[in-house]
Amino acid sequence: MTAHPVPDEPRILVLDFGSQYTMLIARRIRELQVYCEIHPYNTPLADIEAFGAAGLILSGGPASCVADDAPHADPGVFDLGVPTLGICYGAQDMTRHFGGDVQASDKREYGPARIIANAFAGPLAALDDNTPEAVWMSHGDRIEAPAPGFEVIAHSEDGVVAAVADVTHHRYGVQFHPEVVHTPRGREMLSAFVIDICGCRPTWTPEHIVDVLVRQIREQVGEDGRVLCGLSGGVDSSVAAALVHRAIGDRLTCVFVDNGLLRKGEAHQVEHVLGRELGLPIVVADAKQQFLDALAGVDDPEKKRKIIGHVFIEVFEESAKNSGEQFDYLCQGTLYPDVIESVSFKGPSATIKSHHNVGGLPDWMRMELVEPLRELFKDEVRVIGRTLGLPSAVVDRQPFPGPGLAIRILSDITDERLRLVREADAVVREEFEAWPGHKALWQYFAVLLPVRSVGVMGDQRTYEATCAIRCVTSVDGMTADWPDLPRDLLARTSTRIINEVRGINRVVYDITSKPPGTIEWE
Repeated sequence: MTAHPVPDEPRILVLDFGSQYTMLIARRIRELQVYCEIHPYNTPLADIEAFGAAGLILSGGPASCVADDAPHADPGVFDLGVPTLGICYGAQDMTRHFGGDVQASDKREYGPARIIANAFAGPLAALDDNTPEAVWMSHGDRIEAPAPGFEVIAHSEDGVVAAVADVTHHRYGVQFHPEVVHTPRGREMLSAFVIDICGCRPTWTPEHIVDVLVRQIREQVGEDGRVLCGLSGGVDSSVAAALVHRAIGDRLTCVFVDNGLLRKGEAHQVEHVLGRELGLPIVVADAKQQFLDALAGVDDPEKKRKIIGHVFIEVFEESAKNSGEQFDYLCQGTLYPDVIESVSFKGPSATIKSHHNVGGLPDWMRMELVEPLRELFKDEVRVIGRTLGLPSAVVDRQPFPGPGLAIRILSDITDERLRLVREADAVVREEFEAWPGHKALWQYFAVLLPVRSVGVMGDQRTYEATCAIRCVTSVDGMTADWPDLPRDLLARTSTRIINEVRGINRVVYDITSKPPGTIEWE
């Protein structure tokens, strides 16, 4: 559904030129409790005007601004009379439009840098002196000279232009990325633009979000529509179900699919917490064999995801028929990061991987999708869950992919491989949750690798599977880093897996951040 949740309040529009950081711009603005949306850079000018933004942000992007086929914003966006902030590529495109000099650099400027402000205008109003400020750079082109009417308001320590401003018309450009955590005062810089210059007020609060989403669900479903919800027990589907239940009550039916790809004890927990404690109407569909049969012999992760998505829909339809009710809508817990990583949803950002609940739906599906969380980030969803009164066991549950353990087995799916990864994962979770520092972790789990290696156990040679421990810290799942865990925690976990999970004789620890990797291995 198209969301216009604050019709009487200022909002921000981000025009996307394809940067992998574009989602983070929106994320940081939401942290300021200001609503924003992301649209492609080539959105028709009439639609941009109709959005009624109090300010525009032009994102970064992978293209060269001086290339013949470079993407450019509609010239009309600079005549809308609203404050405009260009970030990296966006700053270069704005400079080019107004007649400044943008050139390709001999070498790419990527990574940490320090800038020195000589004027405290626009986003740099957050700074208060000329002390070098840490920022994050990621660009190949550079602004050699500002456009007429603009002045250089900051430069890097080696003299390269870092920020420009046309204060009269409230147009600003920065060569660095204030949206990433590697720019420590980036939040303050965005606040200076969004709050102080654009005049936005912090109205995007959890209570307001709940009111808006409940209203949108009621408007979409109508007075008589019935909704079927695929309930996995995860944060996303649980919060989506709770929102729909608040909006339409007993016209919601939740189907919990036991697909055989769940973690140890998970099926029982879902039925108990969501069904008995929360009172959601749940129908349990035992489809373990159906999923395993469909996945037999499939080791390609994209095929796994598509197959699982199709089987989910089949199970939903079968459950709907068996209930004797006529359902008009299918509720899914799709999030903003799901969408942007699957397709170029609201811009040309590069596709990374598909998600089981985005696309891939069969043509014969006769239900319209209800996706109340589609414009939200994971941490916003958790806050909404708490606002709705969901217990900690639900809202603080670690992210778990829709395809479940199928994408934590890096080969085809068998009962034996499911046993191995399920038992190893249970050990990881038990050991990590007993460690006092586990609440600072975003996610931790086991991955079964398609690798067998020689080992020695009980003076006998073994030739068994290898398990990887994946653990990351993150705020919203868009970026993540691996933590330097205590050696004794890793040693204890490894020893237990090898001793208790017959069939695994080697354990490794994944030390890859996101980017360049992803959190899940598939």
